[in-house]
Amino acid sequence: MKKLLTGALLAAFASGAQAADDVTLQLKWVTQAQFAGYYVAAAKGFYEEEGLNVTILPGGPDVAPTQVIAGGGADVVVDWMPSALAAREKGLALVNIAQPYKSSGMMLTCLKESGVATPADFPDKTLGVWFGGNEYPFLNWMNKLGLKTDGSPGGVTVLKQGFNVDPLLQKQAACISTMTYNEYWQVIDAGVKPEDLVTFKYEDEGVATLEDGLYVMEDKLKDPAFEEKMVKFVRASMKGWKYAEEHVDEAAQIVIDNDATGAQTLAHQTRMMGEVAKLTAGSNGTLDEADYKRTVAALMSGGSDPVITKEPEGAWTHQITDKALQ
Repeated sequence: MKKLLTGALLAAFASGAQAADDVTLQLKWVTQAQFAGYYVAAAKGFYEEEGLNVTILPGGPDVAPTQVIAGGGADVVVDWMPSALAAREKGLALVNIAQPYKSSGMMLTCLKESGVATPADFPDKTLGVWFGGNEYPFLNWMNKLGLKTDGSPGGVTVLKQGFNVDPLLQKQAACISTMTYNEYWQVIDAGVKPEDLVTFKYEDEGVATLEDGLYVMEDKLKDPAFEEKMVKFVRASMKGWKYAEEHVDEAAQIVIDNDATGAQTLAHQTRMMGEVAKLTAGSNGTLDEADYKRTVAALMSGGSDPVITKEPEGAWTHQITDKALQ
């Protein structure tokens, strides 16, 4: 009997030692191929291989990743660097621990008939802009162009854009905010021909800032156990991203399988995954310090109303990726 009890205890201890570590990830937006790497990592067992039990929380129009992590609702969040740095300057000590996206997918898409051919045509036009932290790159760009955004003569009128393309289709705005992998194609699918559009990619205009990085709270990184969880999480996530880049069709199907709303179509997600792969290509997850400095410089160059007023300290670290990628 004693021998049996000892064996049971040993089995229990072994089971406890192998118990998966829980990680909660908050996405910036709804379930779509923009976040395929994480869904792929879960579906292909990459998280499980690292001993992790990862819960992926979709975002939405009423979900701000910075607020979720500030309230303890997530261990790690996906956010754009302008939003994260603006929050950090206001006192929320977010730290970028990995940067799966190398390039920006943000752009303005304009109707050619509106008379916009170059940024010099923006004055006195109505431009659709996303808010909730997404407005910072746009406001920085307008500041660099010397354009007021209050609707005054010679400036631009900002239309607070919902997460759709209706303002362009209904001609309420000359241009709207779009992503290369999503809303631009919604405009095309609505029947507008590419030749009837003019697009301005933030990358091409020299105002691109880093998007879709992974952020945690600074104080958490002092905990060795948390650090180890993030090392495992980043390693598995990047494995998921690289798999998704190389298996676009399969990654799109995995996204569809995880969309509880049923709102996504396989065709749209496949096309999105193909475009997203262009943005994650060239990144192994390590934040490029030159890209970070470019983003900071852009956010501080906004004239009288910059996104951030001083260069951040401690806003990023290679602490996690150095260990995850060795």
